[in-house]
Amino acid sequence: MSAFNIGFVGLGLIGGSIVKALKSKHPDYHITAFSRSQAPLLQAKEEGMIDEITTAIDEQFGRFDYIFLCTPVEYIAMYLEKIKPFIKESCVITDVGSVKTYIHKAVEQLGMEDNFIGGHPMAGSEKTGYANSSALLLENAFYAITPTRKTKQTTLDAYVRMVQDMGAVPVVLDYEKHDYSVAGISHVPHIIASSLVNLVQDNDSDDQTMKMMAAGGFKDITRIASSSPEMWEQICETNSQAISTLLQKYIDSLSEIKKSIDSHDKGYIHDMFEKSKEYRDSIIDRKKGAKGPIQPIYSFYCDLVDEEGSLATVAGILASKHLSIKNIGIVHYREFTRGALLIEFYKEDAMNAAIIELKEHGYTIYT
Repeated sequence: MSAFNIGFVGLGLIGGSIVKALKSKHPDYHITAFSRSQAPLLQAKEEGMIDEITTAIDEQFGRFDYIFLCTPVEYIAMYLEKIKPFIKESCVITDVGSVKTYIHKAVEQLGMEDNFIGGHPMAGSEKTGYANSSALLLENAFYAITPTRKTKQTTLDAYVRMVQDMGAVPVVLDYEKHDYSVAGISHVPHIIASSLVNLVQDNDSDDQTMKMMAAGGFKDITRIASSSPEMWEQICETNSQAISTLLQKYIDSLSEIKKSIDSHDKGYIHDMFEKSKEYRDSIIDRKKGAKGPIQPIYSFYCDLVDEEGSLATVAGILASKHLSIKNIGIVHYREFTRGALLIEFYKEDAMNAAIIELKEHGYTIYT
């Protein structure tokens, strides 16, 4: 693949991760970035991840082979209109928005279907901004690709190869099917997590007993409730139809669950948990060829003595064996006999090697 001249509008967590993934594979790509905030641009330039900084949407956008729009969904239509007068005929414009129908409709209204291919990396983090971006964020993550009716097959094939170069797994599908799917696996679950947190807050006792006793299970299923309110306001606005349809289906299912609990229908409850367990296990178990948005998590818990330097000791043991840690942190609830660390890895073999090494040093491991 020849060296491309690529422009980026927005350089946050996703935009920065795409830049780093592409540069790691193709250091000869010439990347120019625009952002309303100068801090991420300066950092990326200093790190050698981008080659140029631009402060305006103008004629220089006419030299780009690809343009990535990495802004919130509602701003993408505005930037499409801004860049339209400058792009060359062969330029491919793409985005990273989690809602596609809204964007594709804007593309159609602007008459830019020949140049646009929608994109949505199915990856993210509670942390935001370029400072938290990483080429590894996209590794083995599904990357939804939504061509227009006028996208040429050769153009689509080239874009698919670029996504593969990022380390992601491309999935080509219709944009309306994409929006209904992500409403089910992402948008509605975020709404449920947020509403569940508010349910507990609104119904807790004055001494906040629920909050005090909230342990691992509650924290796990409500983790995504810490996401950006501004971002989710935009998502709910731009994918409202699909979200509303699936929310109603969920409300109906909750009503059935409530009826079964009120009538003490133990069989219904048992079947519900059995069915959900079987399906979720099939999503996670990649060794059986399952496909889905939930990536395998390579992690374990490690008993930790509550004393100064204990965390550094564990990290030092793993570093001495050159084992790359994705995340490490102290578990702030006590479901173990002592304190515990949660250690997460990028690769399964690194996790297995770490387990062996820590056990040899006398640590108790929970997998």
